[in-house]
Amino acid sequence: MIYLLLYVASVVLINFAFSAAPQLDVLWSAWGGLVFILRDLVQTRFGHRAVLAMLVALLLSYFTSEATIALASALAFGASECIDWLVFSVTRRPLHDRLWLSSALSIPVDTLLFFGLIGALTPAVAGTSLLSKFAGVSVVWLAMAWRIRRRPLSS
Repeated sequence: MIYLLLYVASVVLINFAFSAAPQLDVLWSAWGGLVFILRDLVQTRFGHRAVLAMLVALLLSYFTSEATIALASALAFGASECIDWLVFSVTRRPLHDRLWLSSALSIPVDTLLFFGLIGALTPAVAGTSLLSKFAGVSVVWLAMAWRIRRRPLSS
């Protein structure tokens, strides 16, 4: 439950931060990696119902952020969640592989849509965002793979 609350709070706070101090867009774009880690943890626990958490976060963002930021966030999250849903629904790979594959496909879409829609798509912002998000999802993937390898084989 804590990851769910942290995920919603992070989405709201990052959207607020982009609204309140857009000149720090490189800093806020680095924070995006945490949001994707939390999203993956929420999806691992709640499956496709994680979309409900996203909707709550976006609704709260609408009231706490500039409308442009909230709309860009909604469209970017919506597109990336559709990609995630497709990967999780179609592939039969282990969970940690599906998390990494869905992120590899959805992170660039999310990044380009969000920063493009708010007029902040620069190489520094996009690069920082992509690196932080891929670093975050890679940490989750490594932790999950490590836990799988440590499990004793059943007889």
